Amino acid sequence: METLTLLPPHFRKFNSPFPLLSLIRRSMSIKSHLTMASYKKTDADEIPIAGTDSAFMGFITGKKKATEVAHSVWKSIIQKGDTVIDATCGNGYDTLALLMMVSDESYNGCVFGMDIQQEALDNTSSLLEISVEENKRKLVKLFKLCHSKLEDIVQETPVRLVAFNLGYLPGGDKTILTSPRTTLAALHAACRVLQSGGIISVMVYIGHPGGRDELEAVQGFASDLPVEAWTSIEFEMLNRPTAPVLVLIFKK
Repeated sequence: METLTLLPPHFRKFNSPFPLLSLIRRSMSIKSHLTMASYKKTDADEIPIAGTDSAFMGFITGKKKATEVAHSVWKSIIQKGDTVIDATCGNGYDTLALLMMVSDESYNGCVFGMDIQQEALDNTSSLLEISVEENKRKLVKLFKLCHSKLEDIVQETPVRLVAFNLGYLPGGDKTILTSPRTTLAALHAACRVLQSGGIISVMVYIGHPGGRDELEAVQGFASDLPVEAWTSIEFEMLNRPTAPVLVLIFKK
C-alpha cells in the first residue's frame, strides 16, 4: 500500500502502469490510496480513459463533483451490451446513467437495480419512464433488496461494474441508512461477481452520523485487497470534510 497525498502548491507525477492512475498529477487537496505491485502484463492493463481528463481536472479545480468523476470513469470501463449493477438505486440517476452506457441499438445490455426502500424503486421507475423509451427500460431489472444480496440476482452473469451510493435516500427518511456491516458484505459479494477488467465504484456520503464509520470500513476493505489482483483508489477533498468520498476498486 502506498499513500499519496497532494497539497497545493506542490505538483507530483505518480508513475503507474495503469493510465487511469497517471491522471492524478496535481490537486487542491486530494488524497489517493493506491495499491500497486509487480505484475504480468495482461489485456486488462490497457484501460481506455478517453474523456476522463476533463472530469478529473474539473474535480481538482473544484468545478466538477465526485459523481461526475465516477460517471466519467464508468464510461471508460463499460462496454455496450454489458451487465452492471446499481446496488443502491436511490432516486435513479445512476441507474439511468448506467442504462445509457450499456444499451445499444439492438437493446442489449442489462442494469440490475437494487434498493431496500420501495420509495427509491418507485422514484427510479418514474425517472426511467420519463427519460427513455420502453424498449430501453426493459433492460433495467429492479429489486427490493439490500445491497448485500446482490449475488442473489446476478447469479453467474459476468458483471462489468457495481456502483454504490452509501448513506440515506436524498429527500427520503434520513434514519434509514446503509451500514458498515451490510456494506462490507455487499463489497465482498461485488468482488465475487465482478469480471476481470471491471470496477467497483463506491460513493461514500459522510455528512451524517455514522457516515465516517462507514467510510473507514470501505477504506479498510479496499486497503486489504491483494495487490496482485486489485487496484484501490480514493478521491477525497481534504479541505471539505463533509464532501462525499469516491473509492474505486479495479479488478485486474
